[in-house]
This record gives sequence, C-alpha cells and structure tokens, in this order.
Amino acid sequence: MGMPCEVNSILKLKPSQGYPVQLEKGKRYFAQKEGYRIIPVDVPILLVDENWLAHADIKICRLTWENGITIIDFDIDRIYDSPFLTKS
Repeated sequence: MGMPCEVNSILKLKPSQGYPVQLEKGKRYFAQKEGYRIIPVDVPILLVDENWLAHADIKICRLTWENGITIIDFDIDRIYDSPFLTKS
C-alpha cells in the first residue's frame, strides 16, 4: 500500500485556495491544496493564478500534510513587472 501524492514544481492557486488578493514582497502567505503534494522548499518557484499566469517567484518555508490536505506557508521573493502565461 502506498501514499498517493503529486509532485509540483510551481504553485498554482485559486482565490479559494489562498491566492493572495495583493502580492507584497517579503510578506508571509498561507494556502491549502487538496491531496498530498511534494513541492520544493526554500528555493524560488513560480506562483501562478487559476489562468496559468505567473505573477511572482515564491519560496515555500513550510509544507504540512494533514487529513488529505497540503498546507503551504510561503513568502513572496520577487514580483514580476508583468505577468506571463506559463501554459496555453
């Protein structure tokens, strides 16, 4: 028997999952994703919205698995001057 999990190299969030209303460099944010996810910690990764637009680089500082949910604490490392499409 294994543990189902998904490996992600970017963080894609909807507003209901914790996508920030306003991005602020250096500020700590919190998000939740259903299921168990493995995401790089302490290295910059893309933060994308539900339309696959990248708005910032973030660094995940804590990843917690609990009751089938991944809880993510992250800081904004860099905000892009203009968002760009990561997937068409």
